[in-house]
Amino acid sequence: MSELGAKPRSRKLGRRCTSSTQESLVLVEGIYVKTVSPGVVESFLKKEEDFLKKLSLISSTVLNVLLQADESDTAGKDHLKSIIVINERFHALFDLTAGCYKTLTELHEESSVDVYDLYIVKKERNFIQAYTQYFLGVTNHIATKGFDRVSRAASNHWKSNKRGLKTLIAETLDISFTVFLQRVFTEPFRSHVQTYSLLLSQLSEKSGEDAKRTSSIDLSHAYHNLSKYIGQVLDEASQTKQLWATLSHKLTAALYTLERRLQEDSKNVPIVTTSGKQDRILLFDDVLVFIQGHETHICDLKTLWVDSSTKPTYKQSNQVLRIVTPEAEFLLSCKEPQNQALWQWKLNQLIRQRVNGSRDFPLWGKTGEANEPPTSRVSSYTYKNDSRYKNATYHGDMSWGKPHGKGTLTWPDGRNYVGDFQYGQENGFGVCLVPSSLEDRYDCYKCHWVNGAMLGYGICEFADESVYKGYFKDNMRHGYGVLENLASGSNPFKYTGNWYKDKMSGYGVWDSSHKGERYIGMWRNNQRQGHGIVLTHMGACYQGTFSLNKLVGPGILISEDGSVYEGEFTEECLLAGKGKLTFNNGFTLVGTFNRNQTTSGLQAQGVLNTSCEDLTESMKRKFQFGEGVLPIEERWHDIFEHFQKFLESGCRKETEESFLGFHVKSNKKLEQAQEYLYCQRESDDVSGKIEDILKEMSLHLEQESMQCYLEKAFKSSHHPLMKLMKELCVAYQATYSGIGSNLHLLSMAQEEIKHYATKIWEFYSALKVMASGENKKVVPAGGVEEISEEVNPYTVVLPPLLPYFHEDLSMLYMLYHQQEDKHYWQGIVRLGTLTDTKLLEFLDVQRQLWPLKDIKLTANQRYSIVRHKCFHSATECLQKITTVMDPRQKLEIILKTYAEIEKTVLRVVDKDYKLPMDDLLPLLIYVVSRAGIQRLGAEIHFIYDLMDPSIRGGIYDFLLTALESCYEHIQREEIRLYK
Repeated sequence: MSELGAKPRSRKLGRRCTSSTQESLVLVEGIYVKTVSPGVVESFLKKEEDFLKKLSLISSTVLNVLLQADESDTAGKDHLKSIIVINERFHALFDLTAGCYKTLTELHEESSVDVYDLYIVKKERNFIQAYTQYFLGVTNHIATKGFDRVSRAASNHWKSNKRGLKTLIAETLDISFTVFLQRVFTEPFRSHVQTYSLLLSQLSEKSGEDAKRTSSIDLSHAYHNLSKYIGQVLDEASQTKQLWATLSHKLTAALYTLERRLQEDSKNVPIVTTSGKQDRILLFDDVLVFIQGHETHICDLKTLWVDSSTKPTYKQSNQVLRIVTPEAEFLLSCKEPQNQALWQWKLNQLIRQRVNGSRDFPLWGKTGEANEPPTSRVSSYTYKNDSRYKNATYHGDMSWGKPHGKGTLTWPDGRNYVGDFQYGQENGFGVCLVPSSLEDRYDCYKCHWVNGAMLGYGICEFADESVYKGYFKDNMRHGYGVLENLASGSNPFKYTGNWYKDKMSGYGVWDSSHKGERYIGMWRNNQRQGHGIVLTHMGACYQGTFSLNKLVGPGILISEDGSVYEGEFTEECLLAGKGKLTFNNGFTLVGTFNRNQTTSGLQAQGVLNTSCEDLTESMKRKFQFGEGVLPIEERWHDIFEHFQKFLESGCRKETEESFLGFHVKSNKKLEQAQEYLYCQRESDDVSGKIEDILKEMSLHLEQESMQCYLEKAFKSSHHPLMKLMKELCVAYQATYSGIGSNLHLLSMAQEEIKHYATKIWEFYSALKVMASGENKKVVPAGGVEEISEEVNPYTVVLPPLLPYFHEDLSMLYMLYHQQEDKHYWQGIVRLGTLTDTKLLEFLDVQRQLWPLKDIKLTANQRYSIVRHKCFHSATECLQKITTVMDPRQKLEIILKTYAEIEKTVLRVVDKDYKLPMDDLLPLLIYVVSRAGIQRLGAEIHFIYDLMDPSIRGGIYDFLLTALESCYEHIQREEIRLYK
């Protein structure tokens, strides 16, 4: 409807342009304003006065009678409620009419009245609303046969007052009381609305060809539409009343609602379903009803779609309409094209109005007017027959009868799902709550879904306070994941590893805070199965083969005091059977071992060797667990596999989230859950969009440039490689931090770092291939096609990778070389007590190479200067080796230290001089002793293990060997005991 109320206009009159007995146009402030003559106002005032008198008469002679009901009549009370509604809306109209009459009385004395001062124009919206509400109440009463009942209840009154009622309706004596009551409550009002429309229509006509109109919209348009609306609602009420009279009581009870109106009936406009059953189709303003024998299908128009594009089969020659609902489809057939067009048009218009939540005004526009309902819409539906969603209520976006978009599914038992849907199934990101056996507790799944099942990365918070973060497949934990319950009072634990069909299977690490132990190894069906390692917080560690959670067969045990047992075990990791026990003092016992059940002690029968010949070799070996029994390819295979699948998919956007974590979408309800799940929200130098990644990678071709890019990528919360790095850090710390800081795991730890670098290099190279546009969606299966000497995992990936693992890895190196570093440090402390001249003499450094041989100073002065100046630049340079993590940078520091020594010697000898090894080694020992680097042995072996293999045998290898020789020399007994 249109709102024709206008801003207040000035009453100042200007030059009169035209004149008429009815109306005129006046130029006011540069615009033409329509005015109403006193004669029109007087005529209008008389009509309002007559209408008010009729309303008063209806109220006193009819409405007051209807408001009196028999207290014992239960059904009558229900109808009385309807009459009360009519009474309230009747008096609302009465008050508006009285207000209109009052303003007309005030305007009556003026010589000319602005049309916008008319009450029906200023209060147009109030009038329209009051009349529509009134007729809604009246038609509700008509459709439910309310007037039939009250006419019978008060029949004696009507008979005795026939003559008095003639003033309301002229044909009172010739019609039934039911028809009389309906006409009393409809005809005067309908007629008065037509009066309003006619009056405003006359006022809105042109006064001349050159006259400007006061509005582009006809003043009478709204009241004309109101008149059409009244006629339409009355027709609908009459049709609906007739329908209720023809249907059975059972069917009427199933379909009846107070405001429901019949729109079309297949008995009037033929249309049938193609099922061949004898049926009847009823179209109401809110539902479509199929009556097929004893079966009745009621379809809400909000969840109904009409498809006219369906082609008839060879057996069908008629026009076909496909009706789609959430759980069923119906094919409707019409013999006549015009019938099919009518049903299709009415269905679409009613669906649109139902979706919008209100009827049109008037109810029907022009026939054929195009205004199709939206294909995608927000709807609610409770499933009745669907096997998966039975009894569940869906609310959210739907398209063609299927959940599609954002929505919520709620089951009666409390289970619910909130998230993305596609073509009727959970697809995308979603949060699912599942009731637990624990009272008022739920399992909460926040995960990616594909075709109705969890697939990809997700987080589950279980009712027992345990939390799983990892991958799912077919609604089960599958692939890499972390399960922990640190809040458990009885048995806090954490499992990091592989899952198969909701069971711990494959390689994994189990931490038990209660037992104070960690298991690293293979699993099957939630049990330890295969090769594994057990570490305890007391320092003991086992390696062996497990079956059904129990250690069986041969293995290795290293106790807290360093004793080593190699042999057979019981299920409880106790010595039992043949074996060899090497004590920490070097004694060995070879024989048979078993436990004494009485004394709980260890009994052994065998040969004891006290020669200690194997002590040195045993200490050198320092058993390294995991070598050979836990291949590097089997560790964390699933982490790389998920990332590999992402690359193989061509890095498509729709697969990125399920393999790499969560990405924030526009749905504000899910943003907090997604942010909590994975992604940080920081500003990054590197984009996380795969298109931007490939574009930028194509610009980095040199070693330093690629290394710099990876450093930024590993720090970017959105970059896929950072998310891969994050998972690797979790797995690495789960294995080697805390209890895992065990010197017997060093070989496994450094081997994993190199494996990480190699795999990331493979992925990086595959992305570069994609970036160049060559061989898209192909990832090298076994490795990179070509690794140059300059550009390889050690030079490109390892430098930015090491900082994330260096703390745990360096701790293992420190523990492994703790004894050697202790001896080395004793030598450093002893050599630190010597002056530089004494130390140079002790190391047999040739005097011609001493930097201070020509300075004439006293002994004290020489001591002070030599102490702070002799090979000082080389010493400072070597001390920087602990400030960097990259093995190549450490080697560069060693090379620079050598250059500083050589530079100092050249300055002293003042000629070209090539330091032979015999002269270099003592000078290097001097520099090392003065640099005072703690745990130098750990540093040297860290470089050896992680240095680029392509530079072995060159100058770096030579200098590292020289540095190791210095380290071993300082460890020697003669230096540590030198006085």
